[in-house]
Amino acid sequence: MRNRILDGWNFMRVLRLVVGLIVVVQAVITKDILFGALGGLFTLMPLLNIGCCGSAGCNVPTRRSNKEVKDISYEEVH
Repeated sequence: MRNRILDGWNFMRVLRLVVGLIVVVQAVITKDILFGALGGLFTLMPLLNIGCCGSAGCNVPTRRSNKEVKDISYEEVH
Protein backbone atom coordinates (compact mmCIF):
# COMPACT_ATOMS: atom_id res chain seq x y z
CA MET A 1 0.00 0.00 0.00
CA ARG A 2 2.86 2.34 0.82
CA ASN A 3 4.44 1.77 -2.62
CA ARG A 4 1.12 2.46 -4.30
CA ILE A 5 0.95 5.89 -2.69
CA LEU A 6 4.60 6.87 -3.07
CA ASP A 7 5.48 5.52 -6.54
CA GLY A 8 4.33 6.48 -10.03
CA TRP A 9 3.68 10.21 -9.60
CA ASN A 10 3.29 12.12 -12.86
CA PHE A 11 1.90 15.50 -13.86
CA MET A 12 -1.72 14.33 -14.25
CA ARG A 13 -1.74 12.57 -10.90
CA VAL A 14 -0.43 15.69 -9.14
CA LEU A 15 -2.96 17.84 -11.02
CA ARG A 16 -5.82 15.58 -9.93
CA LEU A 17 -4.62 15.78 -6.32
CA VAL A 18 -4.42 19.58 -6.44
CA VAL A 19 -7.92 19.86 -7.95
CA GLY A 20 -9.28 17.49 -5.29
CA LEU A 21 -7.70 19.55 -2.51
CA ILE A 22 -9.11 22.77 -4.00
CA VAL A 23 -12.58 21.21 -4.02
CA VAL A 24 -12.19 20.10 -0.38
CA VAL A 25 -11.04 23.57 0.70
CA GLN A 26 -13.94 25.18 -1.16
CA ALA A 27 -16.36 22.74 0.50
CA VAL A 28 -15.04 23.64 3.95
CA ILE A 29 -15.38 27.36 3.17
CA THR A 30 -18.97 26.99 1.93
CA LYS A 31 -19.83 24.30 4.52
CA ASP A 32 -21.21 21.99 1.85
CA ILE A 33 -21.15 18.31 2.81
CA LEU A 34 -21.91 16.89 -0.64
CA PHE A 35 -19.22 19.03 -2.25
CA GLY A 36 -16.82 17.89 0.49
CA ALA A 37 -17.55 14.23 -0.18
CA LEU A 38 -16.94 14.77 -3.89
CA GLY A 39 -13.68 16.56 -3.10
CA GLY A 40 -12.67 13.72 -0.80
CA LEU A 41 -13.26 11.25 -3.61
CA PHE A 42 -11.23 13.38 -6.03
CA THR A 43 -8.44 13.60 -3.45
CA LEU A 44 -8.34 9.86 -2.63
CA MET A 45 -8.25 8.74 -6.26
CA PRO A 46 -4.78 10.18 -7.05
CA LEU A 47 -3.47 9.31 -3.58
CA LEU A 48 -4.33 5.65 -4.03
CA ASN A 49 -3.59 5.77 -7.78
CA ILE A 50 -6.98 4.44 -8.81
CA GLY A 51 -9.37 5.62 -11.50
CA CYS A 52 -13.03 5.37 -12.31
CA CYS A 53 -12.56 2.38 -14.60
CA GLY A 54 -10.73 0.13 -12.16
CA SER A 55 -8.23 -2.41 -13.41
CA ALA A 56 -8.20 -2.01 -17.22
CA GLY A 57 -11.93 -1.33 -17.16
CA CYS A 58 -11.72 1.02 -20.13
CA ASN A 59 -9.79 -1.47 -22.22
CA VAL A 60 -11.73 -2.80 -25.19
CA PRO A 61 -10.91 -6.40 -26.06
CA THR A 62 -9.74 -6.99 -29.60
CA ARG A 63 -11.09 -9.83 -31.66
CA ARG A 64 -8.57 -12.00 -33.36
CA SER A 65 -9.67 -13.80 -36.44
CA ASN A 66 -7.97 -16.51 -38.47
CA LYS A 67 -9.79 -15.43 -41.61
CA GLU A 68 -7.74 -14.01 -44.42
CA VAL A 69 -8.48 -10.48 -45.52
CA LYS A 70 -9.53 -10.41 -49.17
CA ASP A 71 -8.91 -7.48 -51.46
CA ILE A 72 -12.02 -5.40 -51.85
CA SER A 73 -12.86 -4.16 -55.29
CA TYR A 74 -14.66 -0.87 -55.63
CA GLU A 75 -16.79 0.21 -58.55
CA GLU A 76 -16.96 3.86 -59.43
CA VAL A 77 -20.51 5.16 -59.79
CA HIS A 78 -21.20 8.26 -61.95
